[in-house]
Amino acid sequence: MAAGQRKLFEEVATGQKAPAPQGGLIDRQSGGGARRAVRIWLGAIFLLVVAMIAVGGLTRLTDSGLSITEWRPVTGAIPPLDAADWQAEYAKYQASPEFQLQNHQMTLAEFKTIFWWEWGHRQLGRVIGLVWALGFAGLLVSRRMPPGWTGRLLLLGLLGGLQGAIGWWMVASGLTGARVDVQSYRLATHLGLAFVILGLTAWYMLTLARPEAALLQARRQREDKLFSLSTGLLHFAFLQILLGALVAGIDAGRSFPTWPLMNGSLFPADAFYVPDGQGGSGPVWRAFFENPGLVQFVHRMAGYLLFVFGIVVWLRGRRSVHAATRAAFHAVFAMLVIQVALGIVTVVHAAPLPLGLAHQLGAVVLWVLILRARHLAQYPVVQSLRGHR
Repeated sequence: MAAGQRKLFEEVATGQKAPAPQGGLIDRQSGGGARRAVRIWLGAIFLLVVAMIAVGGLTRLTDSGLSITEWRPVTGAIPPLDAADWQAEYAKYQASPEFQLQNHQMTLAEFKTIFWWEWGHRQLGRVIGLVWALGFAGLLVSRRMPPGWTGRLLLLGLLGGLQGAIGWWMVASGLTGARVDVQSYRLATHLGLAFVILGLTAWYMLTLARPEAALLQARRQREDKLFSLSTGLLHFAFLQILLGALVAGIDAGRSFPTWPLMNGSLFPADAFYVPDGQGGSGPVWRAFFENPGLVQFVHRMAGYLLFVFGIVVWLRGRRSVHAATRAAFHAVFAMLVIQVALGIVTVVHAAPLPLGLAHQLGAVVLWVLILRARHLAQYPVVQSLRGHR
């Protein structure tokens, strides 16, 4: 015992430092390097999905989505290589309702333009699937998959595959009958799933950015009320994104280019009228998907309510005891203001392509910022009294 005590005091006297504390078992099992590798891989998928949303928006705004009339997941990756191939693709498009009813004067050169937009959109989807598959397989083969993450990362791949099928389901709706556009509710489903995939990817990246032990400790400081409010804001924003897809699906943003009134009225005229093809009006429920005035009105009203609710959440967020959380909710509110302003400017100018794309990307930024603020409400970054982490 005396020798043990003498050794202890000798270490103090000589200035020797005790061994640094080792990380917990959870940290060692998770593998910091593996978590960083997964996060980088997810970052690549995240950027590709953002690009996919942007290209998809441009495809819709340029009316290019129906230019390819077949779904060939593998062989469709090869574009037309010679004049005969181009003529064959053009002939298929000429047989579609969109060409016969709306674009019958379109030349082969003009067709090539819209073809490349749709081909690029589908090709980007194939690239995302390939990046996911290679990364997921690599993690399994190298045994670098963090514990508990196999199912979550597999889910991303399954949702990506489902997204491809929904994309064709959407396109197919515009290739029969007298339609010259895809059905708007199918477009909303397609865009909504893209935001789900983007949201899950962002959440996973935020979670992997911190060690598992740090997350468990931060969870004890969770701000329940703020987390619930931010969850509500996230759901409300998602609903507004779906409503925006309905607006884009029928070009409703170009129908009433005035604000705050809609062509002089608070509520648009003939809001519940939908032609039934026989000189009358179809069921009222269809107006919520197909009447440009009503669809835009609902999108506007939801936008106002989202803004008001966003203020409520921001006022709560700015009272957080954690500086990082307060900053995150400040960012959400700032982007919410920008997005509302973008929406107004877009509708006043009848939704030109640059403004329409900017408004859609603004939704992406707002969506990710809400997710980040919600994550910090769930897992706060605790600061010391001196302001250091």
